[in-house]
Amino acid sequence: MSTYVYGIAAGSHPSLPEELAGVGDPPRPLRTVTGGGLTAIVSDAPEGLRPKRRDLLAHQTVLGEAGAGGSVLPMRFGSLAPDDDAVAQVLDERADHYRERLTALDGRVEYNVKASHDEEAVLHRVMSENPDLRALAESNRRSGGGSYEDKLRLGEMVAQAVQRLEATDAGEVRRQLEPAAEAVSPGPESTGWLANVSFLVPRDASARFVEAVEEVRKNNPHLELRVNGPLPPYSFVEPGPAEPAATPTGTVAAEE
Repeated sequence: MSTYVYGIAAGSHPSLPEELAGVGDPPRPLRTVTGGGLTAIVSDAPEGLRPKRRDLLAHQTVLGEAGAGGSVLPMRFGSLAPDDDAVAQVLDERADHYRERLTALDGRVEYNVKASHDEEAVLHRVMSENPDLRALAESNRRSGGGSYEDKLRLGEMVAQAVQRLEATDAGEVRRQLEPAAEAVSPGPESTGWLANVSFLVPRDASARFVEAVEEVRKNNPHLELRVNGPLPPYSFVEPGPAEPAATPTGTVAAEE
């Protein structure tokens, strides 16, 4: 049976509450694996694990309870290793890296910000800022809507202007929030978002970061911002400098 890895802590990390359990139905009992002076919080991995709300919450709860006792490097939902021995081996091989991360991420949380355009507002802005677009739209209107080619040309010009604004706004969201964070980690690109960025923030500076987000929102009414946090700093647990023979960071797809 595979081993499910929740997080990695210092060897001196206090024990977890006895009543705390992990993912699965029934929830799997937690245990620890040691190596390299570190402790990994693990359980047996349920067969057919999927990112259901119950299991996502269990994963998050384990990390929250463990984090209350000291710095913990969070593994993403679905992180698996072949067995406990493989986990111990990786702890030994990456001990220096994990210790550095434990120190760097102590007292830090992650905020993920996704940005998209309000379609109506961004169209209004594109038209108001581009005299050529306005002229072509007005010409089409005066000629009863314009020819098929005129309409196609207008549509292409609008699409290109929106794409340029998406690129500009993606950079602006990051630039305006970066000063309120200690580190930034771009997330994977996906349709529906012009920006997907995670920010590492000291826990005691969370209010300042949220205020910065609100300032961006207020100054850019054509943007829709979705903020998720505070989260364990998943995006800032970097892989080790060397590829081990086995790794506890294999990840299954998780639904957010």
